[in-house]
Amino acid sequence: MPEKQKTIKAAISIVGTGLHTGDEVILTFKPAPENHGLKFIRVDLENNPVIKVDIDNVVDTERGTTIAQNGTSIATTEHILAAVAGLGIDNLIMEVDQVEIPIMDGSSKYFAEALQKAGIIEQNADKKYIEISSNINYRDPERKTEIIAIPYDDYKISVMIDFETKVLGTQNAVLEKIDDFKDEISVSRTFVFLHELEYLLNNNLIKGGDLSNAIVFVNRVISQEELDRLAKLLKKPKVKVLREGILNNLELHFQNEPARHKLLDVIGDLALLGKPLKANIIAKRPGHHANVQFAKLIKEQMMKENRNKNKTIPKFDLNKKPLFDINDIKRILPHRPPFLFIDKIIEMSDKHIVGVKNVTINESYFVGHFPDEPVMPGVLQIEAMAQTGGILVMNSVPDPENYITLFLKINNAKFRRKVVPGDTLVFYNQLLGPIRRGICNMKGTAYVGDKIVMEGQMMASIVKMNSNNIEKSGQ
Repeated sequence: MPEKQKTIKAAISIVGTGLHTGDEVILTFKPAPENHGLKFIRVDLENNPVIKVDIDNVVDTERGTTIAQNGTSIATTEHILAAVAGLGIDNLIMEVDQVEIPIMDGSSKYFAEALQKAGIIEQNADKKYIEISSNINYRDPERKTEIIAIPYDDYKISVMIDFETKVLGTQNAVLEKIDDFKDEISVSRTFVFLHELEYLLNNNLIKGGDLSNAIVFVNRVISQEELDRLAKLLKKPKVKVLREGILNNLELHFQNEPARHKLLDVIGDLALLGKPLKANIIAKRPGHHANVQFAKLIKEQMMKENRNKNKTIPKFDLNKKPLFDINDIKRILPHRPPFLFIDKIIEMSDKHIVGVKNVTINESYFVGHFPDEPVMPGVLQIEAMAQTGGILVMNSVPDPENYITLFLKINNAKFRRKVVPGDTLVFYNQLLGPIRRGICNMKGTAYVGDKIVMEGQMMASIVKMNSNNIEKSGQ
């Protein structure tokens, strides 16, 4: 049953301080209709301008993620969007009376709690996901950053950080399921190193910053004189350093809280895509700039795939009488069960062929290939596609029973979706050129319903069935 879109039941407000302005901020969450998406509204400005949550609206990632539309901006969006995405909310209005979101304690905790208190409700429309069909990679060698998205049926995120210091070196954090966000990630607070904090304070860049909304790591020996000066900047009676290198007695919620907060930021920044993701995200040394650039790659890939979807997908009549049934296929191909993977041929011309494979739980390979969650091996999908192409090729010789086709090369093989028991695989193969000197080149695409599950290009040689030819071909 399709999952439904979600919004909140009633309006609810939060009051806090802007990190950079130091001004009081009133943030109000309000329900939104189906397919509305996520939008900020600046209620402090004339005509209440709207800023849509969209990756293309990002204008700054220097000290947080700022988005803008039609000249109106909203800053420090990552923590609030992480809470919204982490709770699976699709449609929401967020009214703000300042230029930035309140920092609260530097986490998503208070946003998540407010949204839950308002009540999260299902709507009638089906939830719309962003699903990727192939790996998407982002690399920044200078910052030693790498982020990859892998096709996955859920939303899983793994993050590794390494600040190469004694007080904060390598840490890892993993969120196996987005449903665990509230308990596992939302309370993780932002962090900063002492030298960064001093710079920001001295340059009046975090007027709303204090020791209650960030973990401050001290990665060098610091004198009492410096501590006293820092206390004055922070308007505190005194500050001190624990032996762990954390300023002013702040207790970590988790030993790896910094890594968990970086994971929170990834969720918040990727929420700018506007729809929930289905992917396995693996991030090494992520940051706001990298997260945003990575999200843009995902959007670019999504748009490309949408354009491809709009192209005409071949229509197959699986109920019509086959051109070749299983007995006909056995007379053409030398393969036999359990290595005969084509059940029937439903179309064929001089240049193309359409073969059908019904995938059942009785297949021999399911005994050992993920028996608790059976998936048809990709290599066998290629083999089934090749057998389909072999029938087309064999149709070009007068005595096909005396020939076999031998693989020479496979290029650009891509596996876009899992194939499982109950699926009907349809292979659409096309010759890329005339068969010359017994060599054929063919492009194949495998469908389950109207979805492409696999594709690739194959080169094969047609040889007579005798040992000498087989030896010469290297098979």
